[in-house]
Amino acid sequence: MTAAARRRRVLVIDVGGTHIKLWLAGRKEPVKIDSGPHMTAAHMARAVRVITKDWHFDVITIGYPGPVKNDRPAREPFNLGDGWVGFPYQRALHHPVRIVNDAALQALGSYEGGHMLFLGLGTGLGSGLVLRGAIVPMELAHLPYRKGKTYEDYLGEDGRQALGNRKWRRHVFDVCDLFAKALLPDYILLGGGNVKHLATLPAGVRLGSNANVVRGGYRLWLPRERRAR
Repeated sequence: MTAAARRRRVLVIDVGGTHIKLWLAGRKEPVKIDSGPHMTAAHMARAVRVITKDWHFDVITIGYPGPVKNDRPAREPFNLGDGWVGFPYQRALHHPVRIVNDAALQALGSYEGGHMLFLGLGTGLGSGLVLRGAIVPMELAHLPYRKGKTYEDYLGEDGRQALGNRKWRRHVFDVCDLFAKALLPDYILLGGGNVKHLATLPAGVRLGSNANVVRGGYRLWLPRERRAR
């Protein structure tokens, strides 16, 4: 890592349907902002400016709960208010901003080299590939899985509540096996809040941590060849 990269301080904004979490190196826990269906991009930016007015950082990484193209949200989020597509993030937050899908952000932070598939088990189902340091965002959650329902219907939080932990775990492992055969990753990494309900793991599957979004936020500002270091 260059001296300039070491000096750079990155504020990571992890946007979720229940909370928006603000992560900054040196702080043990994130600061949480309540979100939900009334949270717009403008409300988010205003809240972030208020909370971080005395914080010191140079750039911002945003993990966004939806598809992202060219550092811009490509679709309004399912569980939040409107106004995220086309919002002037850099102007509103007064810092350089890079935006990536939230699952891709955690994937990048968890990456240990090679070809990795990331699945985020939370309110919904996040997904992404990291291949030799390059992020390949994916939207696997809403593809059909069983009985007219999607992967997210089974593996998301509503699915876990409806199925119970035992059946839910079986579907998690089945989906890991399906994606391993289809995408041929070197390993699958499971992240998100619901990994706490997994007692064991199949071969080739590892557990990540939500805290890895901080590392992902830093790595996003590094050259691709340095992202696994």
